[in-house]
Amino acid sequence: MELEKIKKMRLLLVDDEDDFRNTLSKRLEKRGARVSKASNGKECLSVMAGQQIDVVVLDVKMPGMSGIEVLKCIKADHPQTEVIFLTGHAATRDGVEGIKSGAFDYLSKPVEFEHLFGKILQAYDKIHREREKRLEADFKARMEQQMIATERLAAMGTLAAGVAHEINNPLAIISEAAGFMSLVLQKPELADMPRRKVFEAALAKIGKSVERARNITHQLLGSVRKNDPVLAEVNIGELVDETIRLVDKEAKNRGIVISLDTDAPLNSIWIDPEKIRQVLINLMTNAIQAIDGQGQVSIHLENISGGILLAVSDTGHGVPRENRERIFEPFFSTKAPGEGTGLGLFVTREIIEKMGGTIEIHSRLGQGTRFTVRIPDQIRVDKNGNRRER
Repeated sequence: MELEKIKKMRLLLVDDEDDFRNTLSKRLEKRGARVSKASNGKECLSVMAGQQIDVVVLDVKMPGMSGIEVLKCIKADHPQTEVIFLTGHAATRDGVEGIKSGAFDYLSKPVEFEHLFGKILQAYDKIHREREKRLEADFKARMEQQMIATERLAAMGTLAAGVAHEINNPLAIISEAAGFMSLVLQKPELADMPRRKVFEAALAKIGKSVERARNITHQLLGSVRKNDPVLAEVNIGELVDETIRLVDKEAKNRGIVISLDTDAPLNSIWIDPEKIRQVLINLMTNAIQAIDGQGQVSIHLENISGGILLAVSDTGHGVPRENRERIFEPFFSTKAPGEGTGLGLFVTREIIEKMGGTIEIHSRLGQGTRFTVRIPDQIRVDKNGNRRER
């Protein structure tokens, strides 16, 4: 166990006495340690800038930078590295000051090798324990986020069912009434009706608002339904072409050009075409709406092992670093009120992850955003040549 520890450890000896430094290094290497050496503080910091060091054995009295100065630099730039001070008998005060500044411990020269070796192992154990604590804290944080997301989805499932029943019915009545009023306005006897254009504009707003409310309820229901996928062999390039035609009018109205770049030829894959079409529409619409004024949306397709890689890039305003994970949360949106439901990217990730794929975001403020999706073939061929659903 001790040998495993020492082999994994990266050790740095810093001492201006060549004989002491070289002798100590040889003894540590005989125990299996990987040892780097430095003769002064500047050289120590230079070594640490080029590689990760776990434990530094540092002499207090050196020409140039003192051990205390070096220690403070190490703790500022490499807080997880542990430092063991070596002091003369008359310099124990420096050792105490070193511990106050963050050193693991200090030993007086002439140092007893086994004592020093034990301290080095203890320092490395501390690093290992602290690392495990950080990993455990990160794991707990991820689990808490996952539990929150699960609870939110469960609550949203209940909400979606109620929304569909309670809202869709009055929406249908509002839509029917607005449609009836539009027909009435078309009658010849109302051709000269005062402020007719104002009434027509108001009815158009009602129609758009009804449609937006319907979209919200449909997206809510789509995110919680557990429908089995309907698989078909799909030429993903043709599917993307069809989807571009659906959103191209909106893009042209905004002065945005959509371009498609593909491998030739693209492999056909077995997927649920309706689900992938929904993913494509969500990503393309999101890209179009991210651009203020003229711009470009680029779509890239290529064959990858076991599926297809799809990338949708835009020349929009980009996504701030703090929002790059939040944009996948339900109801989170950076768009102006009325321009988005905050469900498109949430639903997109749900669809992709349910089919075993992945979605990643790369963004730079002021330069644009790129979503990269890996879509796995939902049918695999086993070693006997039989096709099976994944």
